[in-house]
Amino acid sequence: MKLLKYLFAGSLLVFLGSCHTTTKNAIPVIGFVDAFEDATISQARVGFTDALKKNGFSEDQKNIKIEYRNAQGSIPTLTQIVNYFVSEPVDLLATCTTLSSVTAVQKTKSIPIFEMVSPTPERMKVLDANGKAPANLFGAVEDLQYIDTSFSIIPKLLKPKGDKLVIGMIYNQSEPQSADAMERIKSMATQLNVTLIGLPLNSSADAQLVTQSLLDKNIDAFFANPDNTVFASFETILKNCNQHNVPIFTSEAGLVQRGAVAAFGADIYQWGYQAGEQAAQYLKTHSTTGLKPEMVKVRKRVYNPAAVKKYNIAIPSNFEAVK
Repeated sequence: MKLLKYLFAGSLLVFLGSCHTTTKNAIPVIGFVDAFEDATISQARVGFTDALKKNGFSEDQKNIKIEYRNAQGSIPTLTQIVNYFVSEPVDLLATCTTLSSVTAVQKTKSIPIFEMVSPTPERMKVLDANGKAPANLFGAVEDLQYIDTSFSIIPKLLKPKGDKLVIGMIYNQSEPQSADAMERIKSMATQLNVTLIGLPLNSSADAQLVTQSLLDKNIDAFFANPDNTVFASFETILKNCNQHNVPIFTSEAGLVQRGAVAAFGADIYQWGYQAGEQAAQYLKTHSTTGLKPEMVKVRKRVYNPAAVKKYNIAIPSNFEAVK
């Protein structure tokens, strides 16, 4: 009987121990969702984790756990990733790029979402019938006003080959912020007396064909739209533009590091850092009071010295060279 008694007691301890591992996590778990692999976008994740670390949260200190998943551009995979994190559930979600943020908003109304490299809730079309953003959505967002400055840089730095400057761009019809940006840039082109030629690109697999088609129209410059497909296809776009001696301008500082001539736009690392500071505040207080989606705070005017030299472009003194 004693042996049975000890065996029962031991079994009970094992059972209780196993139950403990399936309850709410002993340390906070962050589900980090990336929509696709990209050298520029990945800087946001570094900024996010650096902000957490500065505020005392890191896996090294064993006071948080970050579960990282990348959908590699697959919408079904992205949906599976978010569903998995929601079912666990994780303590908070960190979403990088629009597709990740929209998917997370669709799948949970309770887990706090800290978005980055994403537009405003209005641009993502996730406002409710009363015009309010989801109550669990936070982080750092961007609107389209900065594109005005980015696009207007081009006529100031380039002379047209013909009578009028011709600028080409690619946009993704399925991404709200990309389509909205296209409409905004059309209006800007009219104001600047510039001819704009825009072609749709809904898959990075078609980047070679669409870029070549655009270059065949004898454009003076290429404007890299703030678009996930453009990010993923940038090396293909750059190679083709360089072969045709067509400079690339953009609104994303990270693309200048990858070969574009110049940009006025958000620093992707700082974008992630800003979202990470909000997440750290939530981890400290266990409350979202005072948090909301806030506009990106750090934008830069930057240029690529090698690209500037290749195209013999004079850059204003208020632009900073990328390293």
